Parts: sequence; C-alpha cells; structure tokens
Amino acid sequence: MASGASHVLTDMTDPRESGTAHDFRARLEGSTIDPTVVYYWGYMYDLSYDYMLDYLERRGVRIRGSKVVEIGAAEGGNLCAMAQRGAGELVGTDIARARLESAEAIADILDLDITYTANDIIYEEQPEEWIEHFDLALLRDVIEHLDDAETALRNIGKLLKPGGALYVTFPPWYSPFGGHQQLLMNRASKIPFVHMLPQSLFNRALENGRPNDVVEVTRLREIRMTTTKFRAAAKAAGYSIADEQLFFIRPVFKSKFGLPAIGANLLKPIPGVRDLLALEAGYLLRK
Repeated sequence: MASGASHVLTDMTDPRESGTAHDFRARLEGSTIDPTVVYYWGYMYDLSYDYMLDYLERRGVRIRGSKVVEIGAAEGGNLCAMAQRGAGELVGTDIARARLESAEAIADILDLDITYTANDIIYEEQPEEWIEHFDLALLRDVIEHLDDAETALRNIGKLLKPGGALYVTFPPWYSPFGGHQQLLMNRASKIPFVHMLPQSLFNRALENGRPNDVVEVTRLREIRMTTTKFRAAAKAAGYSIADEQLFFIRPVFKSKFGLPAIGANLLKPIPGVRDLLALEAGYLLRK
C-alpha cells in the first residue's frame, strides 16, 4: 500500500474541472518520477475520466464505495481515477515489478490509498482474502498478452462477488496494429498490418527492434486474440456478456492524439471483418 496514503476524493465534481487533475499532473511533473512514466500514467488516467468511468456507471456498475481490482495495473492511472470517483478499496496487480514501484510512488505523491502487489493471474494462487471480495475487476489491454485467456478469466471470476463485473478491452490481433508492432520502435513499428506478413518477412520486420518487445510481438503472433476467441473464452469461463463495444477510433486516442472515439458496433455481427477493422473491442462481463 502506498505509505501514508489515507484518503480518496468523494466530491462528485469532475476533477478536471475543479483543478484536481491539473494539480495531480503538476505534482507529478514536479517530482522525481520519470516523465515517460508520468505520460503512461496520464493517458490511462485521462481514459478513465474521458470514457471508462462514465461508461461503467451508465451500464449499472457502481464505482463509489466499490471494491475494485485491476489486473495489469501498470502505473495506476485508472485506479487513481477510480479513487477520485470514490471507490472504497483499490488493488492493482502486475507482473512487472518496476511498473508497480512507479505506481506506488505516484500513489504516495498523490496521497491516494491504493494497494499494489505483484501477481500472475494465470500461474499463481490468488490470496484467500481476495476470493469473492471485489465488485469490479479491470483488464485493460492485457488479455491479448495472456497465454491462456480462459484460465485468466476463470481465475478473475473467483475474485468477484456474485453478480460482480469484469471490464475487458483489447485490440483484436488482425486489426492494423493488433500485433503491437509499435512497441518495436524500429522502421516497421509504424506500418499497419506488418504483423500479418509471411513469417520470413515478419522476421525481417523484427530486425533492430527492442529485444524484449521482439519477444512479446512474437508471442502475440502466436496468441492471436480475436473477438471470436474472446467471446468463446468468456462463455467457457462462466460469464455472460452484458455489453460489447467496438471502435474504429479507440477512446484512449483522445488523450494520445486528440482524436474523438468513433464506434464500430455495426461490425458486431460480421466475423473476421470486425477483427480487421475495429481497433478496440471492449466487453462488460457479469459473473
């Protein structure tokens, strides 16, 4: 838990209007936190307040007073926004300890009560005190990285109270940047659909990419998460799909690039095409 953190904001005023978000950024930018870390935190925080929190509440998911866990919390931007909306308990997990350390440092600076812990949702036993403990779980842009989506979803389901909600987003693998080639930071990183090239050409596209990200982009090519695969995994794990949202332009692009979200729900009934053209698939699941 962030040391010395003891409060969450309970005023319903949007913090961007009241000055809180500006204060948060000013405090982080004036700290010793790496500017790149602040950037990653910032677009997750903005996404929550620009879209995710309001979306969840419109769909009947209560934030205020709820117990929330985020799997793959990274720098914690989403959870900071949840704290401001009045969530009662916040837990963030990740397998990347460096990112958890950054998240803890940010929570300390912002004086927010958020607990972060290293945990692997597939291969580790979950703490007994977490079983049927949470009202809401978040899995944003994580499921496409997991070797066994069904097992991950099933294990998250164990953490939810009966009737609890799980919100999942991911870029379908067959979409223009569904292979996460942008991570490579080489000449191929800005080329859409490069991850769909034949193996020999794909291997050339990986050249001079950042080594760790070459490994991850290669893994994603093997996993190939699609909307059809996800729907099947969710059903097999015992969930009902309460809502599905597809996007031509992702909600997070507002913070990243200043672009408004553009929905693609007309693609829902068209297998294959929806994975090719939708840059994001989002699902609200109920246990």
